[in-house]
Amino acid sequence: MAAQSYDLIVIGAGPGGYVAAIRAAQLGLKTVVVEREHLGGICLNWGCIPTKALLRSSEVFHLMERAKDFGLSADKVGYDLDAVVKRSRGVAGQLSGGIGHLLKKNKVAVVMGEATIPAKGKVSVKTDKGTEELTAKNIVLATGARARELPGLEADGDLVWTYKHALQPPRMPKKLLVIGSGAIGIEFASFYNTLGADTTVVEVMDRVLPVEDAEISGLAKKAFTKQGMTIMEKAMVKQLDRGKGKVTAHIEVKGKVEKHEFDTVISAVGIVGNIENLGLEALGVKIDRTHVVTDEYCRTGVDGLYAIGDIAGAPWLAHKASHEGVMVADLIAGQNAHPVKPESIAGCTYCQPQVASVGYSEAKAKELGYDIKVGRFPFIGNGKAIALGEPEGMIKTVFDAKTGELLGAHMIGAEVTELIQGYVVGRQLETTEEDLMNTVFPHPTLSEMMHESVLDAYGRVIHM
Repeated sequence: MAAQSYDLIVIGAGPGGYVAAIRAAQLGLKTVVVEREHLGGICLNWGCIPTKALLRSSEVFHLMERAKDFGLSADKVGYDLDAVVKRSRGVAGQLSGGIGHLLKKNKVAVVMGEATIPAKGKVSVKTDKGTEELTAKNIVLATGARARELPGLEADGDLVWTYKHALQPPRMPKKLLVIGSGAIGIEFASFYNTLGADTTVVEVMDRVLPVEDAEISGLAKKAFTKQGMTIMEKAMVKQLDRGKGKVTAHIEVKGKVEKHEFDTVISAVGIVGNIENLGLEALGVKIDRTHVVTDEYCRTGVDGLYAIGDIAGAPWLAHKASHEGVMVADLIAGQNAHPVKPESIAGCTYCQPQVASVGYSEAKAKELGYDIKVGRFPFIGNGKAIALGEPEGMIKTVFDAKTGELLGAHMIGAEVTELIQGYVVGRQLETTEEDLMNTVFPHPTLSEMMHESVLDAYGRVIHM
């Protein structure tokens, strides 16, 4: 069979790949997407979307337990774990099906199968019906990543889980160990802890959510501990002894090994890029710790070959992948492409309370040599937060004292994953402290705290 020719081949249909394909098609490029498993990738099927559906269920459960605080009554509050999971899978399935519709609407061809790149400009796809040969001047790698598994801590789906097992649990954990306190680990810890699991989180770094501002991490730890979690920092799981219905974890803390027993372990110790069996080494693609090395325009150094999203390295975020996809499509089509700046990409963790940030932390800004001004405003000082029954949290802003540039914003509390976008837009527009202080924020809203935090940085705070 003769090879089918395209302007662009996208390998992977996650939030980077399918968005790149749609944008390329909009720009008049004949485009095909190759996907080996699910349209929508990990994000829609096994990551961002289904976890948020689970977390919404636990949030509602938590609110029902607090009904009395709002003058309401809810007797015999409980949950059906199977029904919670079924809803989560239904949400994921609905959105995954929607991706197929979007690709068809934009006239993007889809080939389901395993792709390899035997030579520059060529892709061979092993499908259920045989092998399809595709050619294109441009190829975009958007193959994503998978859970990292450490020796001796490998998942078995029974006693030790990855995020996939945790999304479709065979049972409700009674005594749960979560290894790793990044976004994935903390979100699952928050979900299962809220539903009643006795939850312990082990983090090898000196604080939970280690990529966040240290002050925010400290507030998060305080909140998690108040909720009943056990947080072990500067600790490492050295070994897991698996028995019948139980796991004995050997945890090293301050040079000493402690043994703790659990019935379930979730391993959330990072990710590795899906680079295997693509033929990248033979093409001359440079790999660094399972990730493809690229320039700011996602070019690999091999003519016509690009890499976007998780396979191209940190930050490992779906929204970063999507914007890289758009940028690469624009670049290939000869449009004015704008590189994605990592320091202007928001990070969001949907635990209880939520955590969100953009830009430099206070420590990073100092390390880079900035003379800074820092503002803070607590949720307890905001009328809407009190009315919502969510008085715990804080918004923190970091400015360049010389220029007024917004260097970073860091939040913990209710709905901060929605609020953070205000500061993201501010950074994109190169907003100064004066612009923000002169902006009128609606009342009563949580967003007023964003205003007050800026005012506080310059000694003008009103409600504190």
